[in-house]
Amino acid sequence: MRLRRERLRRVVTGVALSALLGSGLVVAAAAPSTAAPHSTDTWTVDDPGRSTLTAQLDLDSAGELHLAVDRGGAPVLLPGRLGIRTDQHDLTTGLELIRRQDRTVHESYRMTTGKQLRRSATMREATFTFRGADGAQLGVAVRVSDDGVAYRYLLDDKGTVTVTQEASTFDLPTDAEAWVQPYATSYETERTETTAGAANTAQPRTCTGDTCSFGYPTLFQVGGTYVLLTEADVDGRYSGSHLDHVDGSGAYSVALADDAPVTSQGPLATPWRTAIVGDLDTLVGSTLVDDLAPPSKVEDTSWIRPGVDDWSWLSDGSSPGDYDRQRDFVDYAAEHGLQYTLVDAGWQASWVPELVRYARARGVDVILWFDWNDLKTQQQRDDWLPKVKAWGVAGVKVDYMYSDSQSTFQWYDAILRDTARLRLMVDFHGATIPRGLQRTWPQVMSVEAVRGEENGQNPTRDIFLAFTRNIVGSMDYTPTWFSRPNRQDSLAHELALPVVYESGWTSLGDNPEGFAAQPVAERYLEQLPTTWDETHLVSGGPGQQPAGDRQAVIARRNGDRWFVGGILAGPGDTMTAPLGFLGKGTWLLETVGDSDGQLQRTVRTVTAKETLDVPAAANGGFVALACPATKGRTDCDHPVITAPATSLALDPSATTAGPGAKVGIDATFELPQGTALRQVRLTVDRDRLPAGWTASGRDVTAGSLPAGRALDGRWTVTVGKDQPGGEVDVPVVATYANPAGGKAPPIHVEEIARVSIPLHGTVYASDQPFLTETNGYGPVERDQSNGEAGGQDGHPLTIGATVYPKGLGMNAPAQVQIDVQGRCTRFEAHVGVDDETSGQGSVTFTVLGDGRQLAATGVLHGGQDATDLTADVTGVHTLTLAAGDGGDGKNYDHADWGLAQLTCAN
Repeated sequence: MRLRRERLRRVVTGVALSALLGSGLVVAAAAPSTAAPHSTDTWTVDDPGRSTLTAQLDLDSAGELHLAVDRGGAPVLLPGRLGIRTDQHDLTTGLELIRRQDRTVHESYRMTTGKQLRRSATMREATFTFRGADGAQLGVAVRVSDDGVAYRYLLDDKGTVTVTQEASTFDLPTDAEAWVQPYATSYETERTETTAGAANTAQPRTCTGDTCSFGYPTLFQVGGTYVLLTEADVDGRYSGSHLDHVDGSGAYSVALADDAPVTSQGPLATPWRTAIVGDLDTLVGSTLVDDLAPPSKVEDTSWIRPGVDDWSWLSDGSSPGDYDRQRDFVDYAAEHGLQYTLVDAGWQASWVPELVRYARARGVDVILWFDWNDLKTQQQRDDWLPKVKAWGVAGVKVDYMYSDSQSTFQWYDAILRDTARLRLMVDFHGATIPRGLQRTWPQVMSVEAVRGEENGQNPTRDIFLAFTRNIVGSMDYTPTWFSRPNRQDSLAHELALPVVYESGWTSLGDNPEGFAAQPVAERYLEQLPTTWDETHLVSGGPGQQPAGDRQAVIARRNGDRWFVGGILAGPGDTMTAPLGFLGKGTWLLETVGDSDGQLQRTVRTVTAKETLDVPAAANGGFVALACPATKGRTDCDHPVITAPATSLALDPSATTAGPGAKVGIDATFELPQGTALRQVRLTVDRDRLPAGWTASGRDVTAGSLPAGRALDGRWTVTVGKDQPGGEVDVPVVATYANPAGGKAPPIHVEEIARVSIPLHGTVYASDQPFLTETNGYGPVERDQSNGEAGGQDGHPLTIGATVYPKGLGMNAPAQVQIDVQGRCTRFEAHVGVDDETSGQGSVTFTVLGDGRQLAATGVLHGGQDATDLTADVTGVHTLTLAAGDGGDGKNYDHADWGLAQLTCAN
């Protein structure tokens, strides 16, 4: 039975609740009313055009709230329960209306990523204020736009507010088609096609009794309308949530992460409970989740650069630990105009700076992977993030968060502040779904939260993702592993994925050899942008087509070029793409599809009135590239511009100097051949010198540097008076305007002048740079135990209840190498298994000098006192400290080198 609709005259809400509504522009003022509470029990909020969507809020005789949504007069969401409980108030029943305020919210903003860079959103908003049975007030803000409906709760309590539960429920017809994902904090489970009522039967893995949990975003079809349920504007003031469903019902209730309460300082505005509503094209093009998010917290976004990277881990899992192999990927990126190389798990701090220098001289920036356990605390972030920024790393990929808890969202808040301050871009892997994050923090280039290519292939999953996960934000799917053994899709399907899926950083999954075997694909990927001015669904849907397949064809515009990607799951079929999105004029259209197991490219001219029909193989697809047809134009390519080979020579490149000494450094920068360089600058990077060091001498500049002409500079570097023994790198940098033009950053050519400060007196191993480092779990720790999970997560070095303030913490098998300059005579340490293992673990300790064993222990066990280990290191240059597994595997093998000190010449 349809609920009666009446409009309550608008009244002004209290100041406290109004202040929670955000920064939208009010263009329709509220008019006061003296209407008494419960003068009506039903109110409506229409979309801005009052033509399509209507949200209907109902207060029943028990004082319980329900929200329904209609589209074009037809019900889409049935009346679903609203309300919230805190540790002080039950605001789910016994409610009575106090007032209502209406306004129109209009926002225009610009994104750095996403399906549409320039955004304009208009939403009608009504804020209802209710009084609970105990006199507490509850605000409910309802927004309706052309593409959906959202609501949030407003609690004006002062001081601490603890939310224990929401009554928020979305109610659908039980026979509505549904595409659901069993909830997991990784969001990497498979999606299933079912119905709203039968979802639990389809995927029972996340169920307790007759209740199962499902993750956002969840897609339903009600008649001819689609509904995508999710949430927006979640940060550390709250937790994430998911949907709980009782078997056989159509109700999906909002459950807080871990069923745990959330605590914030009031007044509190909860996240938006969000339903994107419309046809499939409306959903694919929707920006509602971003529209509901807070504005950008980063004023200057000029340093943020989306782009394409080649990523070695997927096709060559051991390669991130191999410097030479990573150079292969850098060379490939440079040759094909890719902006980045992503170095994943296994990299070593001993060679990453050198790789970054190599890459930046070739116009390629480096993205560096981190386990989140290495960046979990503020101290860890303060240790690592400025360091990698100084190396020249452009951004970080952070992995393994796997949580929707409030504390994890508070961690997101903290690392986003830190990376914004340091101008480091971010990719969140092993993460939760985006909820408007990329609007608020525009340095976020992508987010995983998807069962991507690294988890195997499933062409049907590929279709579902186009209509679910990727609608709500950038998706780090890592496509295009063409050479994958036993690949489940066609070459053209694989090539289409980085167009079908939007991601600010698109990580290509094959290796240089695999790409080289597909030159047609290489040509297309060289042209591929990762930012878009428009996005449209051209054809397809998540359900089966008449031929028994599923299809998705999506078109995205960048400037005056349209990129089209089409994918199919199931038997081969003709894929159809009406070209109306092109607009007026004649267009040159390049199409790449499958032909006898190979990729084939065709070119023709078309108009918007035509339809593109592409025969597709089983689990196949196609890509297309369209540009305005002009006289003499035969393709849509933009030239691939690479950085020229240059030369930067330093004299000396290495020297020895004591504390307070002065070192002269001469530098010569030259372009051997090619077009003249512009805006050239040669300098010492003073910001990266240690405290107490100075560099005198002027920067050298040239507006134009033609081939064959050298740019020379000279600087005098003064070593800090308190500089301890060891090695310090003095960076000399030449920069010049990127020949690619536009917003491409300057090319950065860097060489290092290495200054060795003689070791003298007592030197601790933990204070020296490592030439190489390997460890069973996480990094080797300095002055603390291993702890296993990540960097800086250990405890004070403790063996047999004795605490050592200095030393190294390892997890066997592990080793480090240190340059001791041939100046030291004795090494000594107190070694053993750290007490944190509670008596477990077994380790051997070995000291090597220039590859020759100098001293070793037998097997030491947890719970034993420390063993003294000494070695004569006279004349040794490379000292190796190694911890071996004592025979029981690496678990609990927390090897401590207490003190670990050297006696060196004075």
